[in-house]
Amino acid sequence: MRFSPVAMALSLSLLAVSSGVNGQKADDQINPRSLALLAEGQTALKTGNLQGANDALETALAIDPRNRAAFIALGRVAQAQQLPGKAIRMYFEALALEPNDVGALSAQGEAMVQKGAVERARANLARVKALCKAECAPAVELAAAIAKGPPPAVVAAKASDKVPPKGEETSVVSEK
Repeated sequence: MRFSPVAMALSLSLLAVSSGVNGQKADDQINPRSLALLAEGQTALKTGNLQGANDALETALAIDPRNRAAFIALGRVAQAQQLPGKAIRMYFEALALEPNDVGALSAQGEAMVQKGAVERARANLARVKALCKAECAPAVELAAAIAKGPPPAVVAAKASDKVPPKGEETSVVSEK
């Protein structure tokens, strides 16, 4: 009789813990609805429907934020839309889920080249080569993107950002 309140409290706590564990899904199981939306988004991306792909992939991530492939596909959509900063962020999210994903590392490096960050892309290339151990397609694709260099618009924008040295003034024509 002295132990009955303690025994009841212990049994209730055990019941609460065990029911919570039974309801959890394994980390490697992605929601099937999210996978279906991923497939829909990838199809839309292949057909050139970037807005439809973006919508489907964002919905897939809303359903299951552990869908690493959806982050990578959303990064590809952002690159196609000439948004390398957003693409880099999407690849970063994919790499947060799996740091050794060579596909995400390579794609992130390509987006970095598109943005003009070639040195950071070279660091990604070194990491991809270290993970592959042999010649692999993601390493070859990233090396080709680095060799090609950033788009001319990015190079021109970086050149115009340079400030003239102190003492040199730019001429300003004034009209009277």
